[in-house]
Amino acid sequence: MNNLIKRLIPIACILIAWYLCSYFEVWSAYILPSPMQVWNTFVSMVQNGELFIHIFASLYRVLVGFSIAFVFAFFLGIIAGLKPALSPYYNHIVEFFRNVPPLSLIPLLILWVGIGEESKTIIIILASFFPMFLNIKKGFGSCDYKLLEVGKVLGLNPRQRFLKIILPSAVPDILLGMKVGLGYSWRAIIGAEMIAAASGLGYFILDAQTMSRSDKVIVGILVIGLLGVICDKIFSFFSKKFTRIGGIDNSWD
Repeated sequence: MNNLIKRLIPIACILIAWYLCSYFEVWSAYILPSPMQVWNTFVSMVQNGELFIHIFASLYRVLVGFSIAFVFAFFLGIIAGLKPALSPYYNHIVEFFRNVPPLSLIPLLILWVGIGEESKTIIIILASFFPMFLNIKKGFGSCDYKLLEVGKVLGLNPRQRFLKIILPSAVPDILLGMKVGLGYSWRAIIGAEMIAAASGLGYFILDAQTMSRSDKVIVGILVIGLLGVICDKIFSFFSKKFTRIGGIDNSWD
């Protein structure tokens, strides 16, 4: 209960400050609509289903792009982690593309694949791949060699050592990479939808700004933040269940 109160206090302070600013017209309603106006807009959009169309569009894109990125990051991370001698061949390339903002590639992707789903999927893949790849690589490359020696003494073959020693020790880093990658996916898709999309929360916010509907802009921002928190909590919940069942350390969270 105390933790809940501590979490609600700053939210209440923000709402009160927001209400007072709108009540005393510190800024015009055109710039800063009142909390009640934003709430009414939110309720109206929920009732007519408009908001859900954009939410599902963004969620679908994030799910597809994040899943593809994880598959590539997982298998490439295994190779990179278990074969550190290969690092000089790819490390400079990874560092180069890791520092290129994915959104800067949108003009080029539009020329190559158009403004369809492919360009947005590629943006999400590029945004979420590198944090997952680097953490997965670290997880598989930092297994305690003493445990591997014990496995050899016990007569475990390479496949058994991988499944029973290396993979479990890498799970915390894998989960950490997935958690960070999921957050990067959300950031990337919102930006991509603002530039090249006809649906989704990013498109919704930009369209509302074009129509001078600041109440809708705020609704979109709040929904994005809320969805991000919900996705993070769901991911953390199932990750803790998984690590608890497997007896794996979950200090990554």
